[in-house]
Amino acid sequence: MDKINGSNNIIGEETTLKGNIMTAGNVRLEGKIKGDLSSTSKVVCGETSIVDGNVSAENAELAGKVSGKVSVKELLILKSSAIINGDISTNNLIIESGANFNGACSMGKVLNEGEETVDPNNE
Repeated sequence: MDKINGSNNIIGEETTLKGNIMTAGNVRLEGKIKGDLSSTSKVVCGETSIVDGNVSAENAELAGKVSGKVSVKELLILKSSAIINGDISTNNLIIESGANFNGACSMGKVLNEGEETVDPNNE
């Protein structure tokens, strides 16, 4: 299992994939995916990338176009060339000047059903 978690998946600029991708390894996308992209590690979408579906990852850096929901557990970085048409859910968000984002954004750790929030002021 350790070998799988350390794997790197590269999808080149001239490549178009139809279907969902699920992996435990890192993903670097320069091409096009028609379907959902999911990784329990990091997803990097370059400037030439197009995702027509949802993106889910532990961490992500997006510089291309995404038409769908983006769900990132930790850090999401939207580079200046990013075009996001869909809702974003993440714990931490960095948006560079020039990035285009159309949708709703929710931030903070997602609570599991039954968990309560902790008020730092004990109120």
